[in-house]
Amino acid sequence: MHLNPYPSVHTTPHLFISPNGEMLPRWQQAFAQASAVTSADGALPVASEFVWLRLRAGLSVAEQVQRARDVAGGAPIIVLSDTPSDDEGMAAFSASARGYCNSHASPEVLRQVATVVGQGGLWIGESLMARLLVGVNRLPARAASPSQALQEKLTEREREVALAVSRGASNKEVARQLGITERTVKAHVSIIFTKLAVQDRLHLALRIRELHIA
Repeated sequence: MHLNPYPSVHTTPHLFISPNGEMLPRWQQAFAQASAVTSADGALPVASEFVWLRLRAGLSVAEQVQRARDVAGGAPIIVLSDTPSDDEGMAAFSASARGYCNSHASPEVLRQVATVVGQGGLWIGESLMARLLVGVNRLPARAASPSQALQEKLTEREREVALAVSRGASNKEVARQLGITERTVKAHVSIIFTKLAVQDRLHLALRIRELHIA
């Protein structure tokens, strides 16, 4: 389906910007009231809660994100890529995108992305997250009591999970390391995020270092 590049002024929860104004069926399945516009220059007369930007060839990621930001009205920008890569994802987040995923992600995944970003988190692919966490863990550690601050906030098991996750371990790897189920790991991670007031694994890693327990 192709939509008018400049529809009448209205509010839509999800605005998709794509090279030709195409709305992929799975986008519509994920968000029934979504709208699509072309990535042509100029102001877009649509107010939205989320802006989804499908990248096009020939322009840098930073330039495309900035163009979207100029018309997003403060809405978070989620970058969609037909051929996602860690380097492209890094470029998107460096340009202040709040999420990065495959243009052809399932409706269920797209809704998960919106939920995470809507709660103030970042949606980052597993391999890119691991790469970012490696970078965080290479930062010089601050000398301090190694676990006192963390002991005041988390149980012993939660500390074990938090440390493993902050070092880049996936839920499956944490489950294997600690001899628990992935479901239990997910439950612990959710509680840890709440207790430490973080939205995602990257912020958890930074918070762990802030608490002097890396």
